[in-house]
Amino acid sequence: MEIIKINENTWRIEDEHVRFFLLSGEKKALLIDSGMQVHNAKEIAESLVNLPVELLNTHGDMDHVGSNHEFDSFYMNPAEASNYYNTKKMTGTIIPVTDGDIIDLGSRELEIITLPGHTPGSIAVLDKANRVLISGDPIQDGDIYMFGIQREMHAYLLSLEKLEKYKDRFDTIYPSHGSFPVKPELIAALHEGATRILSGEADGIDVEFHGIKIKRYDVGVAVFLCDR
Repeated sequence: MEIIKINENTWRIEDEHVRFFLLSGEKKALLIDSGMQVHNAKEIAESLVNLPVELLNTHGDMDHVGSNHEFDSFYMNPAEASNYYNTKKMTGTIIPVTDGDIIDLGSRELEIITLPGHTPGSIAVLDKANRVLISGDPIQDGDIYMFGIQREMHAYLLSLEKLEKYKDRFDTIYPSHGSFPVKPELIAALHEGATRILSGEADGIDVEFHGIKIKRYDVGVAVFLCDR
């Protein structure tokens, strides 16, 4: 685990194969996701800021909720509830957030953007004043998981198209996996790759992932792991 200070009120925490973020304002701080191997993310955050710390989950996959037990409640898109409670068997109370909702940390407004596809309730967070998009899993140059019952490539494509409408509002992207940071131009490149997969134009190879038979598509800017 490594803690890296991005600026005076933003940190990224590298937790093996995932990263999560701490943002502070004048009144409170927000953890965006809570890690995988780390199980004391709240404790880590409280060592960095002298503010109340709240939690937002970009989605409910296990590598993003490792310290959720430290919080009684957390911000999450309600569309993620089945993934979180039923599939992942997690606990806690959802504070619902959806498109256009604002979380104000005190002179730092964060806008919620829903991005279904990777999971039904995936969200990104737009740090409005700093012109940064914290994207969760959908926008990255690493492995994008699109296999299993929670994933849907058609919805993912629609989410990428939706983000194009926001592109004049952010200059950089902080993803949960892969390189850090990435440029907004990645969105269009991911759209092109995902379109080729859905149309059958992309070449995939059959692989196994923890005993699951999947298809791996390397589209140049990222790798999509999909159902066969």
